[in-house]
Amino acid sequence: MSKSQLPQATPADQTKKTNYVQLVWNIAETLRGDFRPHQYGTITLPFVVLRRLECVLQPTRSSVLEAAGKIPKGADDAIRDKLLNRASKKRFHNTTKWTLEKLKGDPDQLLNNLNAYLAGFSTNVRDIFIERFKLPTLLEDLDKADLLFKVVEKFAEIDLHPTNVPNHEMGSIFEELIRRFAEVSNETAGEHFTPRDVVSLVIDLLFLFDDDILTAAGVVRSMYDPTAGTGGILSLAEEYLYRINPGAKLILFGQEINPESYAICKADLLIKDQDPDNIKFGNTLSSDGLEDLKVDYMGANPPYGVDWGKIRQAILDEFEKQGFNGRFGPGLPRVSDGSLLFVLQMISKMKDPAANGGQGSRIAVVLNGSPLFTGGAGSGESNIRRWIIENDLLEAIIALPESLFYNTGIATYIWVLTNRKPKERRGKIQLVNAADLFVPMRKSLGDKRREISADQRKEITRMVGEFEKGPRSKIFEGTEFGYRRITVERPLRWRFEITKENIEATTLPAETGKTLAKLIGKTFPSYQAFIKAYEEARGSKLKGPEEKALLKARSFFGKPDPAADITRDKDGNPEADPDLRDTENVPLGKDINEYLAEEVLPHVPDAWIDTTKTDPQDGKVGIVGYEINFNRQFYTFTPPRPLAEVRADVRKKEARILELLKEITL
Repeated sequence: MSKSQLPQATPADQTKKTNYVQLVWNIAETLRGDFRPHQYGTITLPFVVLRRLECVLQPTRSSVLEAAGKIPKGADDAIRDKLLNRASKKRFHNTTKWTLEKLKGDPDQLLNNLNAYLAGFSTNVRDIFIERFKLPTLLEDLDKADLLFKVVEKFAEIDLHPTNVPNHEMGSIFEELIRRFAEVSNETAGEHFTPRDVVSLVIDLLFLFDDDILTAAGVVRSMYDPTAGTGGILSLAEEYLYRINPGAKLILFGQEINPESYAICKADLLIKDQDPDNIKFGNTLSSDGLEDLKVDYMGANPPYGVDWGKIRQAILDEFEKQGFNGRFGPGLPRVSDGSLLFVLQMISKMKDPAANGGQGSRIAVVLNGSPLFTGGAGSGESNIRRWIIENDLLEAIIALPESLFYNTGIATYIWVLTNRKPKERRGKIQLVNAADLFVPMRKSLGDKRREISADQRKEITRMVGEFEKGPRSKIFEGTEFGYRRITVERPLRWRFEITKENIEATTLPAETGKTLAKLIGKTFPSYQAFIKAYEEARGSKLKGPEEKALLKARSFFGKPDPAADITRDKDGNPEADPDLRDTENVPLGKDINEYLAEEVLPHVPDAWIDTTKTDPQDGKVGIVGYEINFNRQFYTFTPPRPLAEVRADVRKKEARILELLKEITL
């Protein structure tokens, strides 16, 4: 078990970070009046990246220019980038003479020269600046506002050389800037930015049991986020590992659908000397950019209730063609909520413990309440939960306080999944109710009015780590969340009344109508009695076609009547009344016939179980379903107030109302 939570930066580190963040923030403040606050980060962050990259490239600039002059014309970008990266000794390069400092020397051509500077970067960096940040457009806007020179001048003065700001410090500075700019634009922050307190808890839970592994000399581990956003979870995970073991390496992977968030995340990896190609752009669900990836850790905060209708065909194709060889074999949730698809996506990236010395993978994913219980037995959601639980992948679910996020105040939960449970946890699931573990924020940011303190994070991780049983933490067998949905039938009881009106309402042949006319005014206690009387009136047994026609038309003559005889089929078996059909959820492990005898027959003695409805997986009667009713497990009955107390309050209010009325009438 982890001996500590996310380590804190030293006071010196914190001061240094604060100073650099403030420098950039002051530059952003110069945009006030010409640009709106939510644009500050959009404009400023690309310049932070640009300045850092040129500082990193400074020692090998001459070597790159020399190498560029030797590359034959017509060489493709891939070959060119490879050769020039070799010269720069980095994962990127720039082939121009420009730096921000040199650009200041020609103010009249600043815009053109700055665009040439951007065009001189390697393909992976151009993708960030030009394709995703849309920096050329932003530069034009700055130029029109007569602010371009001022911004370039200010950033040229900031020393971001690696000798002064090592990679881990630069990553921390950049992450803090992302956070602050997200907060100042809180109307959109929640879409792509997860609050640091939530991210910290996710990281604590991911690394909870791995101190011995992560503190080993030269350890290398991998981390993935399928909805990476600006890279907050990845960034904080790397910071965690660096602080407990500076010699460790956490290789980061992710995918992001929003262009600007993708650019920030990719830039963050470049700043940290991570491989920027490990961050893919696009929709994770319809186009997995890291298809064959297997990693040690995964953390994510996917969008809640995301509609996947636009990519429905791609998902269906994979589901139908690949089944369990693809990502979505367990099932597909309703189109209006794709949260569980992201969970399946992450599970597909788990390492096989058998092939990795017992070291599988851990997942911590933030979800809303819907994946816990939406969908009955046989639905896509239920089948996914069933597969996860029956494969013993679900370790714990932690209920978080409401109002933790910028754009929603709803209840959220962290699901912790792993394929390397220790023996004492196998087959078991822990539920932790941390809904009241929060402190109010001094100032709300959008819908975020609460945060989880460091001490509260410590308490949550302690409960999970110690597998605690108590008021806040409960342990369940996985099967306790399963049930078997049986269909309970009751017999059809109709009396049959023959009238002129209901005969005319049918489309029966004339000859049949003539026979029925002989029965007008008569009532029969069952369908069988009606048919017997009909045959007597007809003078012969019913023939096949006529029998089918009467059977089809019997609803015109039959009326529900609990006192009527049971309607039976040709074999003498009772027919089921579809209007009285019901379902019962029988806990797994409980015999369905015993359940029927104990819970149903005392109330409806003529009921029976429809044995034709069987589970497609185990073939037994009843459809298996799984749901996790979290609130039910922690519900505490609060008795109502004594009646005398309520009456006393009512009298007080009545007296007050009378006093107010007297004042009005006076």
